[in-house]
Amino acid sequence: MLNFYSTRRHLVILSSSIALGLGACSGDDTVGSDTGDESATHGGTSGGSDSSSGGGTGTGTSAGSDSSPGSSGTGNSGTGDSAGDTDGASTSGGDSDGTTGDTDDTTTGDTTTTTGGEELCDDIEDVTLFLSPDDSNSMSSPVQAREAVLNGWSSLNSVPLRMWEFFNYYTFEYPTAEPGTVIVTPELYRLDIQDDGEYTLQIGISSTALTNNDRAPMNITLVLDESGSMNGAPMKMQKEACRALAAQLKIGDIVSMVGWDTENAIKLAGYKVTGPNDAMLLAKINALEPGGGTDLHGGLVAGYKLAQASFDPDRINRVVLISDGGANAGITDINIIAEAAGNQDEDGIYLVGVGVGSYSETGYNDALMDTVTDIGKGASVYIPSKEEAWRIFGDDFVNTMSVAVRDVQVRLDMPPGFEIVKFSGEEYSDDPSEIEPQHLAPNDAMVFHQTIATCAPELIEDDTPITVTARFKDAITFEVKEVSATVTFGELLGVESPLVRKGSAVYAYVDALKAVQSNTDAEAAISEAQERLDAASLLLPGDSDLAEIGTVLEAL
Repeated sequence: MLNFYSTRRHLVILSSSIALGLGACSGDDTVGSDTGDESATHGGTSGGSDSSSGGGTGTGTSAGSDSSPGSSGTGNSGTGDSAGDTDGASTSGGDSDGTTGDTDDTTTGDTTTTTGGEELCDDIEDVTLFLSPDDSNSMSSPVQAREAVLNGWSSLNSVPLRMWEFFNYYTFEYPTAEPGTVIVTPELYRLDIQDDGEYTLQIGISSTALTNNDRAPMNITLVLDESGSMNGAPMKMQKEACRALAAQLKIGDIVSMVGWDTENAIKLAGYKVTGPNDAMLLAKINALEPGGGTDLHGGLVAGYKLAQASFDPDRINRVVLISDGGANAGITDINIIAEAAGNQDEDGIYLVGVGVGSYSETGYNDALMDTVTDIGKGASVYIPSKEEAWRIFGDDFVNTMSVAVRDVQVRLDMPPGFEIVKFSGEEYSDDPSEIEPQHLAPNDAMVFHQTIATCAPELIEDDTPITVTARFKDAITFEVKEVSATVTFGELLGVESPLVRKGSAVYAYVDALKAVQSNTDAEAAISEAQERLDAASLLLPGDSDLAEIGTVLEAL
């Protein structure tokens, strides 16, 4: 995903950047060269404890037009890499490995201006922002980080640390929605050490529950890498992922398979399986062998041709691309994927990208899967072990392959004076047209964890409202629906929430990984993450995600 700041429309797309300044407060006239790193300690320095927290939920649906909800908001917000950057400054932030990007000192004349470095505050206009956690619901980054720390990779230096993928990967047990809709849950808390007017806001958009027995029939096309670089561990993991997938299939599911090297051999075409662990399918999986050259384009052409031949709008249509990433997607490949994915008013063939291999043994190029899944509207996952293969394509098979609601766009309405100063997602903007909607899987929740701050704290009363609206399309009918939750600061701060504490722990964990990666105040960041982890673990004893984070932090 490109990392840039749009000058006039205030789009903020994040790679490893702190999201600052999009709201009502503006800062210094000058723009410097920033690393764009998100590694500022979440919620302040270590040693703070939560004073109070709470949440509310919104349910219900209403048909709407295809236009985005409401106005695009403030018109007074500034964008920049650090507090005090110029209003509307256009800045290219750091990429996912934390390196410094280019900077641009261009400024624009927004209605809120600064003079001599002094801040001016818009305490009149309400603030409206549109949020996206990640264009493709990818989950690769946290698995790569875990493997790098626990399984002997040389360092974290080559691992992409995309904050939003950690929130996609770890489980947040928000309430389960009825079929065809979502539940919106905003939650808020304050740290004792936070400045007056600063709050941590977490938003959960949760979907319906769906079992593998109840899902729609599937049309799956496996596009499998058989090039020479797949020898050893990558091929073993490719086979294991396919076996896990085969175990979840039902009678009548359609599977096609093409092995892509320089020959692009079609192994199955429109084959209807007899049920789980179909003998023919397993035989084809077990016969996979590395050895040829690399021809990603030929594999995609053959794979999508097979997928289109068996396309059925009443089925879940997926291409599953598996590779060690040792190829690049050209313009033609991207066009093939994008055209097959369909537009916003029709079903399509979505692409799930599966990375295999490791940096220490055979190398793994994350860029391929990150690119093709953004275009193909599917998840990017990374499988380094048998256990992870069976988690993604076994336990989480329905989550990985199915869709509960389509084109989810989240709108946040805040009182005058507010801005986002830290953000777990990939992008936000006051212009809804610049935010890519995201599909939401069954048994899942879209989670946003952000620090918000106001330049006018004196305006906040117990009855001051915050509204979160999820606008989406029905997965089957494409009917436009909305669900909103309006809660007051008094309600939000009234009850302690385990899920906000978990979100805080996850955020601080990623900050710690980034600090280690950049060798910047690593000890303090690890200590802060451990404190957040301990606070969350008290409220969620036995949580397996928190246990995993604890193991990695200890190894750091």
